[in-house]
Amino acid sequence: MIEGLEIVRHPRARRARLSIDPASGRARLVLPKRAALKQALAWAEDKADWIAEQRALLPLPRPFEPGAVLTVADEALTIAWEPGSRRTVVRDGAVLSLSGPPETISRRVEAWLKRTALAVLETETAEYAAKAKVTVAQVAVGDAKGRWGSCASSGVIRYSWRLILAPSWVRRATVAHEVAHRVHMNHAPVFHALVEQLYGEDPTPARVWLRTHGAGLHWFGRSS
Repeated sequence: MIEGLEIVRHPRARRARLSIDPASGRARLVLPKRAALKQALAWAEDKADWIAEQRALLPLPRPFEPGAVLTVADEALTIAWEPGSRRTVVRDGAVLSLSGPPETISRRVEAWLKRTALAVLETETAEYAAKAKVTVAQVAVGDAKGRWGSCASSGVIRYSWRLILAPSWVRRATVAHEVAHRVHMNHAPVFHALVEQLYGEDPTPARVWLRTHGAGLHWFGRSS
């Protein structure tokens, strides 16, 4: 059996299709609704070499561990641990300093990144919302694999906290995109025109950056 294989039956699928999720490394087998599972699994097993080749091309894990360097809002920060009981993560210039149990370093660094991301994204969302003359009910962060931001009709905008690890110009383009949805809940030409107006320049390079490098952001904090 292929490790981490996800099986999905899709009503519009006409044949078996195998792919690798670049954000997680999981293999996905998409099948027509009535396809024979046993035969499809045997076919997927024959693709084991291809799966291994594709996984070898994935970004390398970037664990949150002492000595690791993270680019946070365009600033390089080095994780530093020292013996002691302090569990709080403290930024000291270009250093993220912490002590406490070594086995909790990753969790605590990720929590710090989430708090930092939320603070930055709240500020930038308010900036663009004022420019667009709209209100935003709430800004939240999560860790969705399939999207970098979403805007609900209720006015709640949710972002991936991992945007704080992307270049600021990419993050800000994403914020402008979601705020523009407070005016147009679609992707019509008038929506894209508003995104560009709010952002102040063509947001296409930011979308290209996320398509090209975005999957790598999901490998931060992973040890394997």
